[in-house]
Amino acid sequence: MSTQTLTNLKIAELLRDVAASYQLQDSQKFKFQIIAYERAADAVEHATSELKDLWDDGKLTDVPGIGPGIAEHLDELFRTGKSKHFEDLMKGIPKEAFKLMELPGIGIKTALRLIAQGDRPLVEEKLKEVYELEKKAKRHLLPYASMIAGEIMDYLVKNPKVKRVDPLGSLRRKASTVGDIDLAIVTDDGPGVLDYFTKYPKTQKIIEEGEHTASILVPGGVQIDLMVQPVESYGALLQHFTGSKHHNIALREFALKKGLSLSEYGIRKSQDPNSKLQTFKTEEEFYKHLSLDYIEPELREDTGEIEAAFRQAQGKPNGLPKLVELDNVKADLQIHSSFDIETSHDLGESSMEEIIGKGRDLGYEYLAFTEHNPSQKGHTDIQIIDILKRKREVVDKLNDRIRRGLLRETSDGHSEKVDQINYSIKNMSIKYNRIGSTPLRPFDFAQGYAGLKKVFNSLEIDIKPDGSLPVPEAGLETLDFALVSIHSSFGIEKDAQTKRVLTALAHPKVKIFAHPTGRKLNEREGAELNWPEIFDFCLENNKWIEINCDPMRLDLPDTLVREAVKLGVKLTLGTDAHHIDGMNNMIWGVSVARRGWAEKKNVINCSSLEGFKKELKRGD
Repeated sequence: MSTQTLTNLKIAELLRDVAASYQLQDSQKFKFQIIAYERAADAVEHATSELKDLWDDGKLTDVPGIGPGIAEHLDELFRTGKSKHFEDLMKGIPKEAFKLMELPGIGIKTALRLIAQGDRPLVEEKLKEVYELEKKAKRHLLPYASMIAGEIMDYLVKNPKVKRVDPLGSLRRKASTVGDIDLAIVTDDGPGVLDYFTKYPKTQKIIEEGEHTASILVPGGVQIDLMVQPVESYGALLQHFTGSKHHNIALREFALKKGLSLSEYGIRKSQDPNSKLQTFKTEEEFYKHLSLDYIEPELREDTGEIEAAFRQAQGKPNGLPKLVELDNVKADLQIHSSFDIETSHDLGESSMEEIIGKGRDLGYEYLAFTEHNPSQKGHTDIQIIDILKRKREVVDKLNDRIRRGLLRETSDGHSEKVDQINYSIKNMSIKYNRIGSTPLRPFDFAQGYAGLKKVFNSLEIDIKPDGSLPVPEAGLETLDFALVSIHSSFGIEKDAQTKRVLTALAHPKVKIFAHPTGRKLNEREGAELNWPEIFDFCLENNKWIEINCDPMRLDLPDTLVREAVKLGVKLTLGTDAHHIDGMNNMIWGVSVARRGWAEKKNVINCSSLEGFKKELKRGD
């Protein structure tokens, strides 16, 4: 395998193949190796730097989930293009079996059975499904696209002729997945800047270079398109290439009713093509010319934002929402620590003390420890209760230390890769802007709030197919509150699946429906549920629905967030972090909330600690 083709996605795929090979040998004997390789695959897939670059810098083990053993085999892979250990493990297993594993519900054993049956047309049909999935998967997860864009924007602003750089399209709207990455630049030297762009050190291919635009291909098969414009008409360009197709069509129709015609260069009278073109330095000026208030990029999807902006500009009610911001968030309500809760799911990798330190770094007032429930398999009810009592004691001691000011640890600070993840808030509208427009206010990690005051003892509990919970009542009583989530039986029919969820939510200790659809972006569709029925239940019973901030989930999806907000259903934000680095993913959940028109008041953990406690008690 050429080291040039060793993208993060390819390496993640290889590590999953290694895990499957161990499973074939002996799933019990090699249980820990299987878990380790699957964790490493997830970590690599979501890493915010190319693994090859980290290897070049001697930082492979900086990636959570890559220990010394796996790092040693990856080192050999990067040096020689192959790993003897990997090849020995996978020897004799058809490559098609690994490809078939990319389909939902097909593991390595099922894949081998399909091949062994000798039904070649069926295997070909399945492989075609894999190909279709891979085509869809060419859309990149938001943090990965942000990281790629951040790197090239860093390069572009080194050119003194570049006055400002902005992302465009779905990246600027912070959609959950992004196709090609579109960028815009303010400059008076378009040809010179475009030539500089095509000389980007990671350019693999120049796709196109013209007078006002250029496109390149970078590692990972990512296409970057760049447009240049003088400052006088930059606001029009930003507006034109940020909104979705539907937003732009609706805005053009709105403008035509006013006798105006829109383009990426400005606005002119629609009935007179020779009329003077009005140009705009900023989007605010552009929208104002149309008698509209400024519309935040995340809202530009033609879901009523134009009408709301017009009402607001007229001073009428039901205008645009004051969208929630990252620094409104006072807590992370889904975190998995390394407390050994003896679960069948993944344990966290960071201690409770490290998580508390990270929470302080992020300026939180409170946190919730939400490890997966202990596995029912191999445990009696009494053993499960004992485990949960032990965790309760640990959390109580931590809270006592917090109250007495004895727990002042902070985490180890922010690594370079974490800074890259957060570029879109901390850098995009400040670092890449040299012309003085007002940026979004970034979250001040150093200032934070008054300090972390409390940690809550919670649990993420599997919803069994019949809706019951795999935790005895005495175990549930040890919790401050619980989250419930679907981790299996995703294909249950809609009405039965809804009944399953509502049965679980009905328990008095349960407050949050976590990663509610169960989707995994580019991998798995969510469960079918009757959302109006679930929303009604939540409203009547003071239950909350999570926006899971894991970049692979971003679940509740933004369209359902919008429905929840309309109805007044309360939302929570949880990173689902299994390592303190994952706590930085809050930014992506906030993006989903903003796309769903959520304000601070709609999100439970934008409340102060005292406010959160009151919400917990309400409805009990």
